[in-house]
Amino acid sequence: QVQLVESGGGLVQAGASLRLSCAASGRTFSSYVMGWFRQAPGKEREFVAGVSRSGGVTSYAESVKGRFTISRDNAKNTVYLQMNSLKPEDTAVYYCAADESLLWAVVGTSGRYDYWGQGTQVTVSS
Repeated sequence: QVQLVESGGGLVQAGASLRLSCAASGRTFSSYVMGWFRQAPGKEREFVAGVSRSGGVTSYAESVKGRFTISRDNAKNTVYLQMNSLKPEDTAVYYCAADESLLWAVVGTSGRYDYWGQGTQVTVSS
């Protein structure tokens, strides 16, 4: 089992950058595929980015490609989401998710993740 705690959200202006962090408990962090999802008011939760167990493979939603970067530090049990050139449409609660048995083919499917953080709010003003 793993517990996830996100941090780094906030209120920024369009064009700014933020880095989200997700700290995981447990000694087997490197065995989990990690993902970032977001949910805006009145909308369904959507995939943002995913990273493989080793950190060597990543996947992004089309809406964030070229602006967001996901990475992980297995020594620190932490996954990051660097968000650059933020837009008002990026405003949402951002969630970190983890799954130990996830197949990479479904990295973007929220229902396949067993563990979730509490979320961190990101608000981008125009």
